[in-house]
Amino acid sequence: MDNLKGMIIRGGVVRLGGQAANFALRLSVMAALARLLDPEDFGLVAMTTAVSGVFQLFTAAGLSSATVQQETVTNEQMSTLFWVNVAIGVTLALLCAATAPALVAFYHEPRLFWLTVVAGLGFFLSALAVQHSALLQRQLRYTTLTVIEVLSQMVSLAAGVVMAFGGLAYWAILGMTLTSTVVYTVCVWVATGWSPGPPRRTAGVRGMLRFGGMVTLNSLVVYVAYNFEKLLLGRYWGADALGIYERGYRLVNLPTAELNAAIGGVAFSGLSRIQNDLPRLKSYFLKGYTIVLSMTLPITVFCAVFVDDIVEVILGPKWRDTVVIFRLLTPTILVFGIINPLAWLLYSAGLQVRSLKIALVIAPLVIVAYLIGLPYGPTGVAFAYSAAMVLWVIPHVLWCLHGTVISLRDLLFAAGRPLIASAAVAAVALGVQPFLGGSESHLLRLLLGGCVIAAIYLWMLLFLMGQKTVYFGLFKELQGALSMKTH
Repeated sequence: MDNLKGMIIRGGVVRLGGQAANFALRLSVMAALARLLDPEDFGLVAMTTAVSGVFQLFTAAGLSSATVQQETVTNEQMSTLFWVNVAIGVTLALLCAATAPALVAFYHEPRLFWLTVVAGLGFFLSALAVQHSALLQRQLRYTTLTVIEVLSQMVSLAAGVVMAFGGLAYWAILGMTLTSTVVYTVCVWVATGWSPGPPRRTAGVRGMLRFGGMVTLNSLVVYVAYNFEKLLLGRYWGADALGIYERGYRLVNLPTAELNAAIGGVAFSGLSRIQNDLPRLKSYFLKGYTIVLSMTLPITVFCAVFVDDIVEVILGPKWRDTVVIFRLLTPTILVFGIINPLAWLLYSAGLQVRSLKIALVIAPLVIVAYLIGLPYGPTGVAFAYSAAMVLWVIPHVLWCLHGTVISLRDLLFAAGRPLIASAAVAAVALGVQPFLGGSESHLLRLLLGGCVIAAIYLWMLLFLMGQKTVYFGLFKELQGALSMKTH
């Protein structure tokens, strides 16, 4: 595509706008549900993810990534993959119901039975949307995708709040998820206008299935690694402790997760289109990496410094125990901000086997850390998790970059200034925090603190560190891309 660069930039801007809207919606519903429900309700739903969270990884089976990553895809291939996804979705729904008794026995919690059975319906519904969503990504139709995601989020959040007001407790959380899936599935079918044909053995999907299988296996290993502590906390410390930990983790990870979700899909689609053009691949990746770090690092710093105010404003007084979890997990989230974008490079370049090998090293590392911290409860687990991730970050980066078009020097040049500016602004924020109003003015403190951090960070990055030309150049490219006529 001649206008690929413009399409990538426009897609990134649209996705950022959509994720900003999703972020605001998620914070709103998080605040509402935190006041309507108890930590135990969130803990019960988190317990079901021991089964449903793992099964969810197999719904797409990596076949959406396979569709996006291929240079050319036929209608017969997509139709065959669609029916493969549907068969997997039905199988997972049945498996979810079959494993419900085991989950009840493991946690000694009978309420988990019907929660787990009903959660299985989501797998079939999600499977119906996998290829339609991949088609929109492949066409770089991110405006359409963003509108659909925001709409499904709005409808589901409204449904969740109504159910919580109606006294449905933990069912409101599950109902919200299922509503989002239904709305999203209907919308992507309407938006693509594509109807799958019958599956064909001769469609030539074997290579795509191998790619998808590798992506799924990698996702499974990563999921187990990054969620095994919730299984342990639920089993040995109960639903209440797990609810506190889960809310703290979700809150501290939300900004970084939303930004990576916004840019990651666009980056993967765009880089996959130029995987054989190494100079462009290098240039596009490094620019995208710099942009992501420039946003995720200062936001995480802001959250860590003003966590007391954030918890009071968003969750409320009964969730104050999440503050220490939030702070202890902040190093983990900073590491995620640094290493997660490297997956764009590995997948778009077809290095999914290397990504799997890396995941197989991460998993035992963090699981051992969880076990070391488990006797000390949620705070011990959070501390051990962060310690393991900080020790791992440098080996992870070196392994990802080995033999690729990106050198360590390239990455350090892209990441160095945002890292230094974020560290400096953290020190300044800690110094000015006592002068931003009393503890009764939590929202005011957040607004003032945000303005101070944003102003100092931008001044350091753009002027003190001489990045004004770089970012103004990006801004001009953005203006040019937005003014281009899309064909």
